[in-house]
Amino acid sequence: MKLICSFCLMIMLTGLRAQQLPHYSQYMLNQYIINPALTGIENYIDVKASHRHQWVGIDGAPVTTYLSAHAPIGKKDFRTSATGVRIPGENPRGKQWWEDYTASEPHHGIGIQLINDKTGPLNRFSGYLTYAYHVGISGKTSLAAGFGAGLTNLRLNTDKLNFGVITPVDPAVYENRSLNYIRPDFTAGLYLYSASYFLGLSAQQIIPQKIKFSDNAVSPADGKQVPHVFATAGYRFLLTEDFNCMPSVMVKYIKPLPVQADLNVKLQYHDLAWIGASYRTGEGFAAMLGMNISSSLNIGYAYDYTTTRLNTVSKGTHEILIGFMIGNKYGSWCPKNVW
Repeated sequence: MKLICSFCLMIMLTGLRAQQLPHYSQYMLNQYIINPALTGIENYIDVKASHRHQWVGIDGAPVTTYLSAHAPIGKKDFRTSATGVRIPGENPRGKQWWEDYTASEPHHGIGIQLINDKTGPLNRFSGYLTYAYHVGISGKTSLAAGFGAGLTNLRLNTDKLNFGVITPVDPAVYENRSLNYIRPDFTAGLYLYSASYFLGLSAQQIIPQKIKFSDNAVSPADGKQVPHVFATAGYRFLLTEDFNCMPSVMVKYIKPLPVQADLNVKLQYHDLAWIGASYRTGEGFAAMLGMNISSSLNIGYAYDYTTTRLNTVSKGTHEILIGFMIGNKYGSWCPKNVW
């Protein structure tokens, strides 16, 4: 739809008033993608791949794909303990697990994130290397601090800007065929976690940067990439010996937008399967489900329904996530610290 392309170009070139980074409905399954402090949080190499097609049915709507991987360094229980072996008929996340849970031993983590986000004529590709340090601050509570450094390439495909006489395009933009630039980018975060709760605070696009295209011929004074701040919190408790319930919230602050919140709840059966629901203020609802297929493979799916005017032309949003737990030789089928 030409409307989306026009709208997207207008946003980027005339003072941004929308979230510049992608939404993730299943961020609960991979908080690492929004907070580098989770780097190396588990005792295996955690690999996640996700594809999100937003507002299906609208030409030029956002499509986001990412690949992330992170691993611990110097974690003493890394592939050395058999305490996570599954016992048939017992819930690996039952009451006994709470009683046996201990804080992380001091260790480091390293990771990588590759993210491609495409909306109409705009394409943003980012790559980051991340690092975190984890330390136990009590018998069952740990604190992690992390940061990420990388490069972001923002490119404008001018071939999609010829809308005819209905929507004229500035020649300074359309006639230039090299509208792209590469800039450094940084992220940072803190993460407090235990068996029962987590608290996270992170920032992306820490350094604001002006948006300039066409050899500065198009350079709005207030057009820039701005920091995105995320605050997360969640709690886990046993409904029965077989079911865990995990309500959580993510609050996003992006100046000058109003504060936005994602309210989530996840119900998990043993370490095998889960369902969830989410509400994003001002946007709509999402339904999610997933399965831990083995100790090395899990999969999740989310469907978003928007309550905005876009629901008259959109068929919803689909998001799929596949996870690989490499080196999880003795682990149970779901993560210990991220849920």
